Amino acid sequence: MRVLVIVAAGLSLAGCSSMSSMDIFKTTPPEVTLQLDSVPPGADAVTSVGPGCKTPCEVKVATKESFTVTYSLPKYQPQTLPVTVVTQPGEVVLDPNPAVAELVLAAPAKPAKRKRHVARAAKPAPAAAPAQAPAAAPAGDASPFPPVR
Repeated sequence: MRVLVIVAAGLSLAGCSSMSSMDIFKTTPPEVTLQLDSVPPGADAVTSVGPGCKTPCEVKVATKESFTVTYSLPKYQPQTLPVTVVTQPGEVVLDPNPAVAELVLAAPAKPAKRKRHVARAAKPAPAAAPAQAPAAAPAGDASPFPPVR
């Protein structure tokens, strides 16, 4: 009899521990398939709720709330599309499905303007000041120096 009481108590405690998390009352949303495509094809498409793939492709999403899909492809501008989750009686529908992005070419980067280097003729050196003629010797014997012979 003791063994039966111990087993019953153990089972009831195990049941209480799982009930405390209240997980049994939460419902997991059903997985819905979303088709993804892009023009041009080959873009990386990533959902804001996790899964992603290379277009054209499809992913399975399980969410009750709306989300976005971001498309990216080299040389094209990235694009983000909203996807709305619509709950209808007995089913979940994604709008739009398929989600198609028309990617636009990115504007090419303009090359930096280079300054033109114009070769210019060298400026002539400033003219030397004209040499001054030696001061004229005073006439006669007024010089303090002896005459040159």
